[in-house]
Amino acid sequence: MKVLTAAEMREVDRRTIEAGIPGLVLMENAGNRVVDALVERYSPLGRQRIVVFCGKGNNGGDGFVIARQLLTRFRPARLDVLLAADPEELQGDARKNYEMFLVAGGSVAKELPAEAHAATLVVDALLGTGIRGPAQGLYAGLIDRINGGFPHAAIVAVDIPSGLPHEPAVRADCTVTFVAPKIDQVLGPQYEHNGELVVGAIGAPAHLLDPIQLNLTEPSDFADLFKPRRRNSNKGVYGHALVVAGARGKTGAAAMTGVSVLKAGAGLATVASAESAISTIAVYSPELMTAPLDEIEDGAISSMAYRQIRKLAEGKTVAAVGPGLGTNPSTVRVVRRLFDELPIPLVVDADGLNALAGTAFQGPGPLRVLTPHPGEMSRLAGTATAEVQADRLAMARRFSAERNVVLVLKGDRTITAFPDGRAWINPTGSPALSTGGTGDILTGLIAGLLAQFPNQPEQAVVAAVWLHGKAGELGAAAIGEKPFLATDILTYLPEAMRAVHPV
Repeated sequence: MKVLTAAEMREVDRRTIEAGIPGLVLMENAGNRVVDALVERYSPLGRQRIVVFCGKGNNGGDGFVIARQLLTRFRPARLDVLLAADPEELQGDARKNYEMFLVAGGSVAKELPAEAHAATLVVDALLGTGIRGPAQGLYAGLIDRINGGFPHAAIVAVDIPSGLPHEPAVRADCTVTFVAPKIDQVLGPQYEHNGELVVGAIGAPAHLLDPIQLNLTEPSDFADLFKPRRRNSNKGVYGHALVVAGARGKTGAAAMTGVSVLKAGAGLATVASAESAISTIAVYSPELMTAPLDEIEDGAISSMAYRQIRKLAEGKTVAAVGPGLGTNPSTVRVVRRLFDELPIPLVVDADGLNALAGTAFQGPGPLRVLTPHPGEMSRLAGTATAEVQADRLAMARRFSAERNVVLVLKGDRTITAFPDGRAWINPTGSPALSTGGTGDILTGLIAGLLAQFPNQPEQAVVAAVWLHGKAGELGAAAIGEKPFLATDILTYLPEAMRAVHPV
């Protein structure tokens, strides 16, 4: 699903009107989509006590359409409409819809009577995407009133909760947006203001969204990866992933990564680790193949392991490197050479990322997928974590393009950025995933899907991120956020896959 900036939405509106759909029709359609949502969620509307807050711009014009539809079609128990401006300030289509509401028998107030605060439903049509800076004065006060003045009411925002992306902003139970989600509705923490997000079509031609490079991930983006397999199958059809992970004492990370490769559906997984760690890794899952690597005294892999790994990589579909490897200088040298020279796709996480930090690395051509959390991202980019978090999307896109890598910037609303500027924002996830090992699981899921679908790498990476978050949501709902362990992701992974493509 495409995601628009405010400027892109204005351009879509402009080109839609140029194509022959008048702005008044677009506004009518927008109001109807909100009414549709109200009918679906809050029927019977005739029993509701409703307050509609209207601003002086197009968002307020939508509000007058909604108020007119409610008045003429549903006759609610009570309908109060507040205009946060003098009527003379209304212009264009907003003015026309204000007048049509009055002709339909409606009335508009500048202040609500006391009994209006017993409302059961509040419609927020104060401010849209054209806001510049935080709401102030009257509008700030009305936002606060919407948030705190109607204890018995559900709050429905029109297009975007008024005030976003700044504070104060309306906290809605449901937001009905138009054409596509807006960027401030999908990135954290602003997205928490939406409540349920509903996207309504209002007549904009679909092709106008084709050039948009930002997307909100949804299962339809990758559902074809989860169609039933053909009956005539064998393990060789679904790829073989090599996992380079696990120094002595850190075998759990290697095992979780390897098992996740198989749980994602790859045909085969080989885990290559320091020789003294191999026997422990094999205990975790008998399905894993293992390969010992030359090591030094502290249990880290030695520089000699590079040749062993290159040999092991022959015939493999994809490799993953980093979980539990440690940061011994000999290991760092191996990782850097693998990044530069391995001729197959490579997923890099954890200590693999630490090995690359501080260097001017460039993706060499074969696919390179990096999966940092914000702290690792700060080390890769040579900047403070706070700077990473200040604009995660811009950071991910810029770094991906500059370094020619696919960047999976983990966190609330994980961002997957590609070197050509395209990016996906992932809506799944849970605080339950804030526990050790979940990154190792994600690394394995990405590698496992890349192993199966080497010709669809974009879908594979985006799907792995979505599944990882969805399994976290399902697990948290079933067992709670605090008891959740990284390996619980694998327990709920089948249910997450069925949510993509029921069998």
